[in-house]
Amino acid sequence: MRHKVHLILESSNSKTGPIPVSTTGAASCPKSCGMYSTCYGKSGPIALHWAHVTAGDRGMTWHQFCKMIAALPEGQLWRHNQVGDLPGDGEIIDERALLELIAANSGKRGFTYTHYPLTKHNVRLIEMANTLGFTINISCDSMEHLKVVQQLGIDAPAVVIMPSDAKKKSTEGVLTCPATYKKGVTCQNCGLCASAAVTRPVIGFPAHGAWKRKIDVHLKQRNFF
Repeated sequence: MRHKVHLILESSNSKTGPIPVSTTGAASCPKSCGMYSTCYGKSGPIALHWAHVTAGDRGMTWHQFCKMIAALPEGQLWRHNQVGDLPGDGEIIDERALLELIAANSGKRGFTYTHYPLTKHNVRLIEMANTLGFTINISCDSMEHLKVVQQLGIDAPAVVIMPSDAKKKSTEGVLTCPATYKKGVTCQNCGLCASAAVTRPVIGFPAHGAWKRKIDVHLKQRNFF
């Protein structure tokens, strides 16, 4: 697993707040992801940064990254991957690399999202990470996808993409991310996505960025509404 990873210790992102935020090269992303062609990371300012990390001329090795995570203050909330996915080849999660990150996160409050295929191998690692304190949310591309994932009975929390006009709305038990519509709410002072409890609400993220209209069409086709 040779992906470069970039870590900023104090993000300027208005939605995350000033917490540590990482970026992993695009080769980590599963091509099976329903949002692969319309990922917000492929447009706007984040796209240039992601391209540098993917090319390997920005960021650090996985081992160096884990050492930086281990050095974070006790109890620190941090987000893994504003873009990018778990260590691996986009199909199979790299167990050794994930174990290194789980160990580095001990005593911290790391959280992330994944579109990795829910194979027996990948599910085992996702559940293990959540049990050991590193929260991995399963990312769903529609309500239809979410229902399929929930039927699998995986011991992991879930999030789902919502239509771009879904702000301040909840749909079928999905709680819209408060940071998308409440002034002053950020990941730093919310922390819902860092909870690994399966009893936690499913968090919905309204489509945004240059591809949001295409995502809206996709969601309508997948019977989101």
